[in-house]
Amino acid sequence: MALFKKRTVGKPGEWYYCLRHQKVEEGPDCPAKDRFGPYASRQEAEHAMETARERNLEWETDPRWHDPSKGGSGGSGGTEGP
Repeated sequence: MALFKKRTVGKPGEWYYCLRHQKVEEGPDCPAKDRFGPYASRQEAEHAMETARERNLEWETDPRWHDPSKGGSGGSGGTEGP
């Protein structure tokens, strides 16, 4: 058992969205693996999931990640045909 609890890194005025508890927190309260941020305002943190969806959509539709000359949809793990 550890004698000292490892503190999460962050400071007041930084806002985070906790993925585990699905809530906005200042500070942060939860470990880095469970949160998005930091955000400059509470409002930005409240829209963290929407921002992530928008960024994912941009990445998924970015032609730089999907090379049509190779016949695949980009990324790894695909196999090429004959």
